[in-house]
This record gives sequence, C-alpha cells and structure tokens, in this order.
Amino acid sequence: MPTDQFQQKILAWFDLNGRKDLPWQQAISPYRVWLSEVMLQQTQVSTVIPYFNEFIDQFPDVNALASAPLDSVLHLWAGLGYYARARNLHKTATLISANGGVFPDQLDALIALPGIGRSTAGAILSIAFNKSYPILDANVRRVLARHYAIVGWSGHTKISNQLWEISTLNTPVKRSADYTQAMMDLGATLCTRSKPQCNQCPISASCLAKIENKVHFLPTAKPTKAIPVKNIFFLILQNPQQQFLLEKRPASGIWGGLWSLLEFDSIENIHLWGLDNNMPVQAIKTLKPQRHTFSHYHLDYTAVLAKTKMSVNNVMEANGLVWYKVGQIKSLGLPAPIKKILQEQY
Repeated sequence: MPTDQFQQKILAWFDLNGRKDLPWQQAISPYRVWLSEVMLQQTQVSTVIPYFNEFIDQFPDVNALASAPLDSVLHLWAGLGYYARARNLHKTATLISANGGVFPDQLDALIALPGIGRSTAGAILSIAFNKSYPILDANVRRVLARHYAIVGWSGHTKISNQLWEISTLNTPVKRSADYTQAMMDLGATLCTRSKPQCNQCPISASCLAKIENKVHFLPTAKPTKAIPVKNIFFLILQNPQQQFLLEKRPASGIWGGLWSLLEFDSIENIHLWGLDNNMPVQAIKTLKPQRHTFSHYHLDYTAVLAKTKMSVNNVMEANGLVWYKVGQIKSLGLPAPIKKILQEQY
C-alpha cells in the first residue's frame, strides 16, 4: 500500500474510532505527554489512568514535580513497577525546572534527558509540539511488524532499524499528532498481541501477516531463556513501641530509593543479624512463601514476623534503618510486595 493511502486509512479510522478522552489528551502539554508516555512504558492504559490523575493532582506541572522530595514521587509511583522510571522523571523534572520549566522541542535535546528515549521523544514532539517525528513503542512495533511481515525479534539492531525506517516513512507531515495517537490506539485496541481483531482493522487488506496467515507468529517473540529464581526472607520486626523497622534501599538497582523490609538469605541470618546489632530477635510466625516476578528473575520470598525488646534509639537513620509506625508507613514509597505484606498483616 502506498504511504499516503496508509496514512489516510489510519487517520480516517482514528477520526471515527480513536481514543480522544484519555486524561493526558486533555489540556495537552509537553509535561502531560511526557508523564503519560513514561508511565505507559510496559504498563497498560487502564493501570496508568489513576496513577496519572494522582500525579497531576499532586504535581500539576514540571516545577512542582522537580521541587517534590523523591520519596513523595516514589510513594505515588509504588505499584507501577520499573522504579527507575520514577527516579528518571524526578531527575528530568529537576533539569527542566532549572532551565526555566521549558521543555526542549528538539529531538537531540529531549533524548539527552534521563529516561527519554527516541520513541518517547518522538511522542512528545508530535503530540505536544505537532512536529513530524516517528515513534516505535510496543504497540506501533506490533502493527508495523505484522503489516510488513517483518520477521525477527525487534530487540535486534537490524530489525529495530528496519522498523524505525518504516515508521519514519509512514509518519505524515500534517496531522502527525493524530497519526501518532492513531497508531498507538490501533495496536492497543485492535492489533493486540493475543486476540487481534483483523476484521475491524483499517489496513487489514494490505497486511502481509494476514495475507500470509502469520498474524499469530508476528512480531517475532524475544528468544526465551530460563529465568533464575532468587530466594530471600523479609523481616517484619516490631519493637515495644509498636513500630516497624524499615530500610531505605540504594538509589540504583531493584526498588531503588524505596523503603523495604530487611532482607536475609535465611532465618538463621536474621537471628545472627540481631545478635550482631545487640538486638535479639524473637521470631513469632513465618508467613506463606510468595513469588514476585521481575523482567529478569523470579523473587521467591518468605516474610518472618518477629519482635525485639531493643530501644528505638539504638538504630541510626544514617544507616538507612528507621522505625516507623503503621500510620507513617502508608505515606512511604514501598515496593508492591512489601506494601502487600504489611497491608495483609496490619
């Protein structure tokens, strides 16, 4: 199908069926587009909407986000996963705020900011600035890989470059914002991973995957490999003042910057830690083991309820260990599994 016909069919479908009432489509601004695009990375629209609304309520513009403590940002982000996105949001907001609160409107300048890649930058430029720039998020990759029957995992440089070339070729000069939104909508609502609705697709007649009966084989899946399993124990430690001991995790890495329960390799090491810190630990109950899956490994964890008679003053905040009351914990940024453990118990 010629490029102009492809664009016309996509835009005509969008005019009738595209999503136009999403929260970030109202009062469009570079800040709102950027925030939504980062949240939507590897996360469904239905999940993102309440998070986006709460973020906008708390941080209505980039300066408000920049001036907020990182802990507050992580607290609102808790449950969305991939917490590096939240840390990068805060870093980028700080940089933009320091530059007068004005978002760059050039590709290179946007990509230079933490957490903004080529596709996110393209979405900001096309939707917020109405400039003709291509995008290649997961939805668009799927639509293009199927329509042009591109075989090969899109994570490989050769395949990725090929898809970028196609996306660039098809992106119109006029109505680029509508086209960008249309392509994302098409992938999210019709050209879905498991149950594509080809009979409703505006470009199905020219879709090579449909013609060649390859829809369910494209896009090519990422090569599989065994996912390792890590086993740990979390300590839910309570003192005589009915407080619980939490640890602030390092800024980088899994759950970076969030508050968590202390983590151990075994129950024996929990007791040894207590003795080493002059804080005898009396185990009360071992909870049922559970699993949390990251992108690159499974985390099998068991929470251990315990008490200590140690005084609050014996733990120093400088070491990243702080006693909190249950009411205080609710305002902290907690990883989803930790939040679940504490909610189930208290």
